[in-house]
Amino acid sequence: MTIIITAFERSPDGGKGLARETRVRWALEEVDQPYQVRLVSFRALKEPAHLARNPFGQIPTYEEGDLVLFETGAIVFHIAERHAGLLPNDANARARAITWLFAALNTVEPVILELATARLHERDKPWSEQRLPLVEERVRGRLGQLSARLGGADWLDDAFSAGDLLMVSVLLRLRPSGLLDEFPNLASYVARGEARAAYKRAFAAQLAINTGTSPTG
Repeated sequence: MTIIITAFERSPDGGKGLARETRVRWALEEVDQPYQVRLVSFRALKEPAHLARNPFGQIPTYEEGDLVLFETGAIVFHIAERHAGLLPNDANARARAITWLFAALNTVEPVILELATARLHERDKPWSEQRLPLVEERVRGRLGQLSARLGGADWLDDAFSAGDLLMVSVLLRLRPSGLLDEFPNLASYVARGEARAAYKRAFAAQLAINTGTSPTG
């Protein structure tokens, strides 16, 4: 059955890999599964056809035969469970990888998104100057914890997993802020993720849509 995912016809980030559909592309590339892309406009997100796939009017969505999924974490988890390459065979290692998958989305990403909101949407508020440093410190606190856990390891738990895929994707959102550079082991960790062939293919495909070029340039 053909896998179909949805993506923005023009991403808000201009194709820099921050749209959540890039995470799904990356997962599919890691497990060597072909897929097709249904491009949607912002207007189409609120139309009945898309709301039938995602009631919240967001991307990405995932279709495979009669199965329709939404929520990035659920989609990546489904891909990882169905195809070899993103979850270890050992039961305990598998459970730890799944734990990191949830940690990326539930523990690390919320503070990073709060920072993005403070920087992009609250700059004109009279309290922004006082609030922004507080948000940045919350991000640093979480990064410090993650940095200590990672230490000098390449990945969060031995081999690369779906947990690393989502954690790297989440941390990429910090690059414009400069905060990631304060933690060299995390910056190197993200760079290792970006260096993976599967990530490069996913990034190129998403960029090509936004620039009108072929994925190979």
